[in-house]
Amino acid sequence: MEGKKKLNLKSIQKMKREGTPISWITAYDLPFASAAENAGIDMILVGDSGGMVQLGYETTNPVTMDEMIVLAKSARRGAPNTFIVGDMPQGSYEISKEKAVENAMRFVKEAGCDAIKLEGGRRVIDKVKAIVDAGILVVGHLGLTPQSTSSFGGYNVQGKTLKSFEETMNDALALQEAGVMALLLEAMPAEPAGQIARQLDIPVLGIGAGNEVDGQLIIMHDMMGFYQSFRPWFAKCYVPEVIHDFAAGLKEVDDMKQYGREHRKDGLFAIAEMAIAKYVEEVKSHQFPSAEYIYPIKEEQLTAIKESKYWK
Repeated sequence: MEGKKKLNLKSIQKMKREGTPISWITAYDLPFASAAENAGIDMILVGDSGGMVQLGYETTNPVTMDEMIVLAKSARRGAPNTFIVGDMPQGSYEISKEKAVENAMRFVKEAGCDAIKLEGGRRVIDKVKAIVDAGILVVGHLGLTPQSTSSFGGYNVQGKTLKSFEETMNDALALQEAGVMALLLEAMPAEPAGQIARQLDIPVLGIGAGNEVDGQLIIMHDMMGFYQSFRPWFAKCYVPEVIHDFAAGLKEVDDMKQYGREHRKDGLFAIAEMAIAKYVEEVKSHQFPSAEYIYPIKEEQLTAIKESKYWK
């Protein structure tokens, strides 16, 4: 989008300090990245989820660095003025610090990404430090980390016990100390996720982590209703909310053929742009996520967590 000013590290940090919610969405190709930029999104994640929703894998684990670079290049061409984060796929950073830096650098040099994201806490701190020392911005990822779901016993909500909360808090503090620019929490109740966000100086964003964090991430194909295999508890489809306005707008058009040729507002791109703009609006006004998209926590679980040394 012409005239849009791309965020940078300082402006993202300023949003945290001033309490301005950060809107984040996935995109893996030119059309959706372009729609996201036009809709005013703050950040784009080229997630390894693209392996599932774009490439058809059953999980994110098979996706390769080469495939991620292709997706990231396409997204960058569609959103030249948006802060883009490339997602390090499984096997691209765990082997060694050198391999982690090499692959992180590929996202920056080959795909034009502004930062990279990787999963894990203290177990990958040496890799995080190496990437940061190489001058590359890093976003951490804790809570439910899809690349290692086998260690959690499946796709389970995290942070609901004292042990889980403190483990996540320790990892978050370690990542902040290692120099990450931001942190993503996935699949956690609002209260423990919010407590982590308040304890950290860096922005803490959530995907399925309630409404007390510093910003939200949503999967494009979930919010557009394109991925039919399943939709997470926390994912809202925005198309039903904007389709009425889209249809109403077309009723005002006298010459549909001319409208389609000259304005290109008669198809799925326009619907995508409207849906993303609605999502941005709801994030900025603290309307998303509302209660039906937040994981619940039992009173006795929350009482136990509040005994933590980290609960302030």
